[in-house]
Amino acid sequence: MTRHTHPLLVLLALATGGFAIGTTEFATMSLLPFIQSDMAISPSTASHVISVYALGVVIGAPVITVLAARIDRKWLLLALMGLFAIGNGLSAVASDYGSLILFRFISGLPHGAYFGLAALMAASVVSSGKRTRAVGMMMMGLTVATIVGVPLATWLGNVFGWRFGFWLVTALALLTVVMIALFAPKTGVATAQSAKSELRALSNSAVLLTLAIGAIGFGGMFAVYTYLTATLDHVTHMSAHAMPLILAIFGLGMTVGNVILPRFADRSLMPTAGGLLLWSAAALAAFPLVADNPVLIAIDVFCIGMSGALGTILQTRLMDVAGEAQNLAAALNHVAFNMANALGPWLAGLALAFGFGYRSTGVVGCCLALGGLAIWAVARRQEKRQRHAAA
Repeated sequence: MTRHTHPLLVLLALATGGFAIGTTEFATMSLLPFIQSDMAISPSTASHVISVYALGVVIGAPVITVLAARIDRKWLLLALMGLFAIGNGLSAVASDYGSLILFRFISGLPHGAYFGLAALMAASVVSSGKRTRAVGMMMMGLTVATIVGVPLATWLGNVFGWRFGFWLVTALALLTVVMIALFAPKTGVATAQSAKSELRALSNSAVLLTLAIGAIGFGGMFAVYTYLTATLDHVTHMSAHAMPLILAIFGLGMTVGNVILPRFADRSLMPTAGGLLLWSAAALAAFPLVADNPVLIAIDVFCIGMSGALGTILQTRLMDVAGEAQNLAAALNHVAFNMANALGPWLAGLALAFGFGYRSTGVVGCCLALGGLAIWAVARRQEKRQRHAAA
């Protein structure tokens, strides 16, 4: 790329990688029955394919980011997406369950580091007043994947076998490599950037509070989404043919949220984050009340999906508070959301185990959103104190 490459081409290249990652992350859930049948394993054993991917994200994001602190972001993004392509290609040819588990772990390693670095690059190619919108455009790849990529991969898995779902992701990853090579700028490395400077993020209270907001507050959305299909079946009594439409509406909500809400965040970031957590809590609280009505639950699922923009907003917040530890803080944002992806379903699962029914997932989600709001209030108070002290 030359320095004259249009920012939209850079954002498109980065978003294509997000589309590939989003497709494999969400489509693997719908491919599990095919994997289970082909490898003759139980549903609980098959679910480890998802868990081990999340483990790869949690381990890979901080380790890769710290060890590669002195590498130009463009070359690191190319390496990460190359590793992602290899992991998914190997998943497509896995001969047994053990090798599939290993390859899904490898596939998860680049996830958090890619999104963190892609967010920083997206923000760097636009003016400071448009950073959150740029990050939102990059994250659009992930949200659009829930509308287009996941149904396509699921269809391929259903018609041609689950391996074709992973081949699709491999092709998308290789396309991303080409696009980043053509359009992404070389960023260079800041002289102060090192593994030691990156690790300072772990002692920065503002960074830790921001990560905690995501790890707790975002868990509410996952508490409902994980059991959404079961709720539509057992409570809404919706036909199997209509369920994909509700899942697509959720993805549409995420996409709309990432288009609209970053515009407000660019003008007033923390108030927008707090307002979005309140929005999420209200939508999740409404879920048990509308779960038996197909129209109302569709509207509510759209509203819950919009709260997915919290990830984009907190990504920009981390850029503001991370100081020299930009890479690690950005990558840890996706570790936090994978922790939310584990916490929300686990707590909702406990509610189901105690016999509270599928409606209770909305109550659990609301409590988590309010928990994130409480942490937001602490972070907001700390921010005001620091500004007062500086003044």
